[in-house]
Amino acid sequence: MRYENTWDLESIFAGGTKSSALQEKLKNTEQSMNTYEANLTNWNPTEEVNSDELMNLLVENESIVKSLGQARTFVTMAHDANMNDTHANVVMGQIMKLSSELQKLANTFTKKLIAISDDTWKNLLKDERVNKVSFRLNEIRDQGKRLLSEAEETLIADLNPDGLAGWSSLYDTIVSIMTIPFTDEAGKTTELSVGQAMNRMYADSNRAVRQQLFENWEAAWDKHAPIFTDTLNHLAGYRLTLQKAHGYNHHLEVPLEYNRMTRETLDAMWGAVADNKQAFLTYLERKAQLLGMEKLAWQDVDAPIALGNVSATTYTYDEASEFILEHFESFGPQLSHFTKQALENRWVEAEDRPHKRPGGYCTSLPEWDESRIFMTFTGAPSDVSTLAHELGHAFHSDVLKDEPYLHQRYAMNVAETASTFAETIIDNATINQARSDEEKVMLLGAKLETATAMFLNIHARFLFEDAFYTERADGIVSQERLNELMEKAQRKAYGESLASYHPSFLSSKLHFFIDSVPFYNFPYTFGYLFSLGIYAEYVKNPTAFEEKYIALLKDTGAMEVEALAKKHLNVDITQQDFWQAGIDLMVADVEEFIRLTDDLV
Repeated sequence: MRYENTWDLESIFAGGTKSSALQEKLKNTEQSMNTYEANLTNWNPTEEVNSDELMNLLVENESIVKSLGQARTFVTMAHDANMNDTHANVVMGQIMKLSSELQKLANTFTKKLIAISDDTWKNLLKDERVNKVSFRLNEIRDQGKRLLSEAEETLIADLNPDGLAGWSSLYDTIVSIMTIPFTDEAGKTTELSVGQAMNRMYADSNRAVRQQLFENWEAAWDKHAPIFTDTLNHLAGYRLTLQKAHGYNHHLEVPLEYNRMTRETLDAMWGAVADNKQAFLTYLERKAQLLGMEKLAWQDVDAPIALGNVSATTYTYDEASEFILEHFESFGPQLSHFTKQALENRWVEAEDRPHKRPGGYCTSLPEWDESRIFMTFTGAPSDVSTLAHELGHAFHSDVLKDEPYLHQRYAMNVAETASTFAETIIDNATINQARSDEEKVMLLGAKLETATAMFLNIHARFLFEDAFYTERADGIVSQERLNELMEKAQRKAYGESLASYHPSFLSSKLHFFIDSVPFYNFPYTFGYLFSLGIYAEYVKNPTAFEEKYIALLKDTGAMEVEALAKKHLNVDITQQDFWQAGIDLMVADVEEFIRLTDDLV
């Protein structure tokens, strides 16, 4: 194997989560926080504002945030790669405590920042160093006006580890000990991890295997449903209480603010999706015909399509890596060079083995200005797409590493832009290299799995969460009602096109239980369609496009998305026309898929 498919955790902190170096890191971070607290306490900007003092505080805070982030990322990586590592929870508890203390200091800083008069603030912005990070500082000043008293905000920070973060951690703990039984043709039963079961349930070409796994999957999640019901209710209740206390009137205000976008943009996007579902429902209908079914069941939506003697394309990890490198190079040298570095330096954990957490993600080691990627690679085309997707995330972070630290934090919706763009490059490359119409159909099908996820599955998640938060504002929502809301959302999103639905999806989807990001759904569709719009521009004029693309990515941490789109694409994303252009690209893929399969049904 040319590219190793496991992380090099020892190079970060030798000894895993019991590392003495990790404990030393946390001790030093705490000491730095004490020094920062003293300097922050002595800072009195209402009497005399000194830009040097402000910049020194920003530098101190950056160092602490990066140090704590380095430790948090490492512990998360270690736990996700081996969910039997129970000590990870102990260390994460230490990190959460420090994070709580840091949040208190952040509230103090914000309080002092907003105490600066507008006239004085304008004078401060004349200092080039302050002006370079003015977008984020102005954002802090504006949002900080919602803060309660310092004593109240301190109490909220103290409660968070056993409140919002605590409930989220409980979910992780439960999922880490769950297994899904699977009985093979020989009658041997194996206990699969959640991640292994999920990968096989959606990707296995055998309908009976998918059906068995889905039934066992539902049973496993239903068994623990009372715990997940409590967890989801308390996460939402805690969040709604905080939002009300901070003057928010609707549960979507915080996620929209977090994603630096307006309600008009969100409504325009979902309006375009709702108006264009028929093409994707037609695709699901044709896929069912190709699989010899009247209608697809939930677990069949992402099933591979095999036609004639053409088997589903599979890749080794090395083959996938080389394929990605080759086609990233066709886009631009910077993306390809970065990807080669990431693969050769073991930034990717992709081995298929038990005791890994399900799903995939890209995370950051902020002190090193490096990313790390987590996934499980099984050889399917979708795994190649996932690897490209996460490498796109990593590239996004890399091009921002020389920007001011305060402008390196980009919102989740634009975070999906680079990842989806990279994924599109690879999906189109696999389709263009198809050796026959049958293989092209299979590859188009794999690509359209992503489209249906963004237009239908993600929409169902949004509809469910929107309805749940509306009802949760009036009190606890029962398990039965949660299932009703989930199935209702799925039926609406999928246009009643499936033979069966997945009410326990609400328990099995991690995104509903993440404490740090509310409404972890619509940003995916935003990023997907936004990226398709950028890709359409690339196709029109590919010459030197990488530089234009990087310029857009560099601005993602320092602009609201409407301004970002206007500056770099000259479009108004509060109107459906922009979103329609991206959807049209995928509709064309559906039409090609239907044309190629007309003679097969």
